[in-house]
Amino acid sequence: MENVLNFFNLKSIAAALTVAIAASASAAFAADAAPASPIPGMAAYKGADRQQKLVAAAQKEGSVTLYTSITNEIAQKLIADFDAKYGIKVKLWRSGDGVVLQRMMSERAAGHPAFDAVNIGSVEMEMAHREKLLQSFKSPAQDNLVPGAVGSNNEYAATFVNLMLQAYNTNAVKKEELPKSYADLLDPRWKGRLGIEATDEEWFYAMVTHMGEEKGLKYFRDLVATNKPSLRTGHSLLGNLVASGEVPLGLTVYAHTVLAAKKKGAPIDYVLLDPAIGVSFSMGLSNLAPHPNAALLFYEYMLGDGQKIIADLDYTPTNKNIDTPFRNTKYLLTNQPKFLDQYDKWEKLWNDIMVKR
Repeated sequence: MENVLNFFNLKSIAAALTVAIAASASAAFAADAAPASPIPGMAAYKGADRQQKLVAAAQKEGSVTLYTSITNEIAQKLIADFDAKYGIKVKLWRSGDGVVLQRMMSERAAGHPAFDAVNIGSVEMEMAHREKLLQSFKSPAQDNLVPGAVGSNNEYAATFVNLMLQAYNTNAVKKEELPKSYADLLDPRWKGRLGIEATDEEWFYAMVTHMGEEKGLKYFRDLVATNKPSLRTGHSLLGNLVASGEVPLGLTVYAHTVLAAKKKGAPIDYVLLDPAIGVSFSMGLSNLAPHPNAALLFYEYMLGDGQKIIADLDYTPTNKNIDTPFRNTKYLLTNQPKFLDQYDKWEKLWNDIMVKR
């Protein structure tokens, strides 16, 4: 689920398409000019027959179109389970986060919005919110989520979190030398033994702001000067390199990668240093959804029954009622609106400190 387009290109695309939408005759299709969506009313309905009414309305619509960047394995299991429960087909289109966002915006500019629901990285979802592609509504399904899971204006909610673990190769790192804090990683014994994913600006932003900007930036400058962590492109690759021993300790390995590798017997384990950082993937609904009731039903399924499937595949669900290895772990979700507002600043700091060296 790595981004196909980098964030800078996404910002350029967003700016260009916003101009195109404003100038196009098809702007009549914009949400402000469209009929009011039935989603907020159905979502807020509190009658005892709510679920029955929602399912009946969704089944009458017959299908729901999902745009997503989640892996095909997760998508197919969720789709099959949803279809088995409700007899409603999910029409799936998958690509990288940036490409999904670009398609949503292009379709809106052309006056042919096709998606009902979207599940992509939360930074890109925040961009979709700012481009007025999403429907605002409150659902009872949001009540069971971890703090910070519901995004801007109630337009999207996190379905799962990529919790970043500090994963180590058990053959290359002795338990007694494992770090107990990020400060321990400044010890020269870690020189040449650390790895970080090459595009983890969002993690970097969360770490620095948590530490305090002056202290946090000094920490990363000291880390690079002392121990020169290698940058590896792709979280899956970083996890595989830890499992193989090429990278003894990876600082930003996704939890699901570690758990899956452990199940297969790989010599990999993890520690979770404070602060633990989570980068979320979120679900939102189109404010011009062709199948609004089916979209809402699928949204509530993803935050409810679908969370067990997500957990079974070793991802970290956002529903507090699902039992996972990290159910009682306190972690910080990155603040997508603030990160997006200051992206140029954090991209430059990341490149200056971590990439250019």
